[in-house]
Amino acid sequence: MTAKRDWFGQPRGLTILFLTNMWEQFSYYGMRALLVYYMTKQLLLAQGAASVIYGAYTACAYFTPIIGGVIADRWLGKRRAIIAGGSIMAAGHFMMTFEPLFYPALATIAIGNGLFLPSLPSQINDLYRRGDPRIGWAYNVYYVGINIGGFLAPLICGTLGELYGWHYGFGAAGVGMVAGLLIYIFGQQYLPEQGRSAQPAAIVSASPVAGGRATVLLLAGIALSVTVFRGAYEQVGNTVALWADTGVDRAAGSLTIPLTWFQSLNPLLVMLMTPPLLAYWRRRAESKRAEAPARRMAAGALIVGVAFLLLAGVASYADGTRAPWLWLALFFIVFTFGELFILPTGLGLFARLSPPGLGATTVAAWFVTIFSGSLFAGLVGTLWSRMSPAPYFVLLAALATTAALLLWALDRPLSALIRPDEPA
Repeated sequence: MTAKRDWFGQPRGLTILFLTNMWEQFSYYGMRALLVYYMTKQLLLAQGAASVIYGAYTACAYFTPIIGGVIADRWLGKRRAIIAGGSIMAAGHFMMTFEPLFYPALATIAIGNGLFLPSLPSQINDLYRRGDPRIGWAYNVYYVGINIGGFLAPLICGTLGELYGWHYGFGAAGVGMVAGLLIYIFGQQYLPEQGRSAQPAAIVSASPVAGGRATVLLLAGIALSVTVFRGAYEQVGNTVALWADTGVDRAAGSLTIPLTWFQSLNPLLVMLMTPPLLAYWRRRAESKRAEAPARRMAAGALIVGVAFLLLAGVASYADGTRAPWLWLALFFIVFTFGELFILPTGLGLFARLSPPGLGATTVAAWFVTIFSGSLFAGLVGTLWSRMSPAPYFVLLAALATTAALLLWALDRPLSALIRPDEPA
């Protein structure tokens, strides 16, 4: 790749990937912020049915990338897969503006996401020469794009959908996807050439780990734990959103806070909390006091459990009346803090524990945990209409605690493979 002047100390191509990813996440989270409200308020679906559809959609959105990654590697190549996937997703978002096309639109978005999602981040390594120290920061920059898109989406798409009509919100999500696609197409000069079998130039194994049956069993244990955890975690966009509609007083002076704005709190808090948390973990690693990965993940699951216990207490105290919205904001603070302990660490473990020659396949398996966890969350969500809010939130806390116990049980065998002073 010919040398070009950097932007912000990184290759220009990273800015292109960052902005493409930001707008894609804007479209995805913009549509998702409206989905459960659209189904229950506009389509008048029963809450249980809406929960199953929500869970199935989010599950499929993270299952199709496994197939899409194979298609990109063997036939299309990354560039064509991204352009094809982005175009299909944009079409799906615009289809959402027509009520009779609701189910075909969801399927179309999931199919497009399958081609788009695994191909875009895999281009980051190709921007750097082997051993370039900037690559570690590159993924942090890229992750910020996810959260900027996730932060803006409920504010823009959600507000348009709530105040002016659902289809305006869905249309805005489609416009965001087109914006990301155009940025990617016109930024090709800053990206490396991509072939069907392109090999990343900067992949460097963090440390050798034992392969074989023990590693596979550990990955399966982590996947099971994360699946259980996501049964509670994914309720933020489902049953917690429903409770925000019926159980929270959203008045702020003379204004009423739109429902979907609360879903912007999570990505905003991720952006605010990540830098100091990474600095804290780095200092502990330098002083040889870093937590083992499984313990860190278990702690995160427990913190999320505490967040749901907080909601249970608030719902119980309110006893049928609407709780002040500040309690919901406090929930998101605790919830996001726990999320940062478990989910990024889990993704890192899948990369670290990959057998030789199967790195991409093993990392793709992380999407299976999101798929299975989303399906499980859809089933858990059907209990919302059968239980009162307080015991339901206690159930979610129990699921998160169960995941923590499973992860804690994996600490000793996992520590035998990965030293705790190495970042996961």
